[in-house]
Order: sequence, then structure tokens, then C-alpha cells
Amino acid sequence: MICLSKNKTDEYVNMFAQGANLPIYDYNFYPDNQPILVRSMGKRKLIHQCWDSNKPFYYMDSGYIGNYRSESNPYGWKLWHRIVKNDVQHTTITDRPDDRWKKLGQQLHKRKSGKHILLVTPSEKPCKFYGINRDQWVQNTIAEIQKYTDRPIVIRDKAPRPQRIHKTIYQDLDNCHALVTYQSIAAIESIMFGVPAFTLAPTAADPVANKQLCNLEEPNWSDNDTIYKWACHLAYGQYHIEEFKNGKAYRMLVNENS
Repeated sequence: MICLSKNKTDEYVNMFAQGANLPIYDYNFYPDNQPILVRSMGKRKLIHQCWDSNKPFYYMDSGYIGNYRSESNPYGWKLWHRIVKNDVQHTTITDRPDDRWKKLGQQLHKRKSGKHILLVTPSEKPCKFYGINRDQWVQNTIAEIQKYTDRPIVIRDKAPRPQRIHKTIYQDLDNCHALVTYQSIAAIESIMFGVPAFTLAPTAADPVANKQLCNLEEPNWSDNDTIYKWACHLAYGQYHIEEFKNGKAYRMLVNENS
């Protein structure tokens, strides 16, 4: 594996590569005979080239769980990052132990009920990645939601990280009937908080999320065992920055895909 780091200055790619003793290259020039690791949907052209040519790659992005303020992360630092082989999300469930989930110190809430629909809009990078116009998507999605429910719609746009830490999604999920999003991690947070989620593009929430807005008034909700199994699976798809630094993330990744 070779790690691609923009101008060789990508903090997290470099951290992972140095911990695993892997070579670091800039995106402008690198050997083409090994799997590559890239970070961010901003590398969409390269990712799509890998898909088109069946070239193996690893994708790094924000972790699914644990980057909000919590007992194990009191300042809400970006400590966790996911790495996915040949995709940008873990979209199916693999059987995993529950040790990493338990170490996160998170809680799975029982199904809640509420009044409004929370619409979490996509940011620029996924819009470009999937070739959609954000404003048109929002307009079309609101119109589609209103076909099936007259519940009030609360819109949550992606704000800079400090603002998201100050006003978390859980405040918007209070008294929420269901969340609708394109492919945001918000869908994972919603389901773990006990609120059904609808995802309109591939996401890591798909195994326990809804896909058809016609079911908005009566969304499906997975049983507790399935949701727990899903949470344990996601905990094994992300890594702490300390696991980047000491090489554990790479060793786990290699063992998983060997």
C-alpha cells in the first residue's frame, strides 16, 4: 500500500503512513503498481478511476462514532477516522466482537417518537462526488417529503466543526419523528439516538435505515440485536489517531483484508 498525501502535508494520512512505515507520495506522482490510500471525497476523480479500472484502494474519512464531546473525548476532537477498502462507506454488516464498541462508551437509545422531520443537507464534497446540485436536491427532497407527510421540516445544514460541536445534531433530534439525509453520518447518529433515518445515497447506516420516503409516517425500525451488531461492525471500521501512530490501524486493516 502507498499513501497519497496532498503536497505530502495531509496530517492524518501522514500519521497513518508513518505509524505503518508506508511510503508517502503526492497525488501528482506515485507508482501505479500498488493499492493506494486516499482521504476525502474531494479525491472523487481518482476514486472513480479506481472503480472503473478495478484498482484496489483504501479510503479514509471522518469516523462514524466518537468525535462529539463525550467522557472519552471531552473536547470533541476529531479522534476517529474510518478506512474502507474499495468503497467510501461500510454499507453492509460484518460480524464483529463488541470490545471496540464498548470502549467507545456510547449508548444505543430505544426508539423515540417526535413531531418534526429533520432534513440534513449534503455538503459540497458529496454533491460533487455523486454529481448532484445541492439546492436542487434540497428543493426536490422537501417536495417529496411533503407528498407523504404534513409534519414540520427542520433543515440542518453542515456547519463548520466548531459550530457542530457547540450545537450538536442531538439538539435537532430532540422531538424528531425521522431524519432524512443524502449520505451524512447524521443518519448513524440519528439511529443510535433512537430516531429512524432515511438515506437517499449509499451510507454506512443503510443496513438499519429506510430508503423510501413513502414510508415516512411509518418508518421501519430494526430490532435491538441487529442495531447492536451494526454498531459493533462500525466500531471495527474506524480507528483512533493513536492507532494510526502506533501502526495498530494498519495491522488491523491488513488482517481484515488478508
